[in-house]
Amino acid sequence: MSYANLDSVTTLTFDIFGTVLDLAGSLIPPLKLLLAACDAPPAVTGEKVWAQWRLRQRIEQYQDNMLMLGHSGYLTVKRKALMYTLRSLKVNFTSENLDKFMKAYQLLTPFKDATDGLIRLSNKYRLVMLSNGEQHYLQHLATNRIGIDFDQILSAETVGQFKPHPSVYRFAAEKLDLEPQQIMMVAAHSFDILGARHSGFRGAYVNRYDLPYDESDYVPDITTENFYELCDTLEV
Repeated sequence: MSYANLDSVTTLTFDIFGTVLDLAGSLIPPLKLLLAACDAPPAVTGEKVWAQWRLRQRIEQYQDNMLMLGHSGYLTVKRKALMYTLRSLKVNFTSENLDKFMKAYQLLTPFKDATDGLIRLSNKYRLVMLSNGEQHYLQHLATNRIGIDFDQILSAETVGQFKPHPSVYRFAAEKLDLEPQQIMMVAAHSFDILGARHSGFRGAYVNRYDLPYDESDYVPDITTENFYELCDTLEV
């Protein structure tokens, strides 16, 4: 981990889902209501479904990238992954059950350290959302759920790929009219930092889930536990 040579960084790009927005805290309670409505077995808890569902979401996105299917939609991928997970756990559900649950995605809540940190970081850096979500959905979240005035909101949907595909990061650099080394990706997921570093970005890994980083030569420049520590490290 090195803090050297970050003076060229003028812009921070942020992952949103799981980095700024608390997905587990926002979605596990309505997930438990979904399981109750579906009369799921007691052993199938909200936490168990959440853990398996999160892994399946990544597979769905990677399949889209590898099979060149394009960007099928962030919420579409989440729904498909949830359907697979529930079926694998032998939980019967209806489309109406899923429709009701998916409304929770409109009410995601941010981590307090993230919103506090974004305000501090805005005093020194240009703040850009770089997410796998659809453009209109990201705008809703920025305005109505996060409450931060990002300088720009960029969606992987525009490229037709999901992060960590290199084209997403190249698109961001071109759109921002910056050299990759002038941009630092901030994310709580190592795959996002790996993809950004591979594309020439700098990287700040906010390891709020206390997980090991991927085995890769493309390592983060900074590793912190939360946004408060990130702000202190960047001296803002």
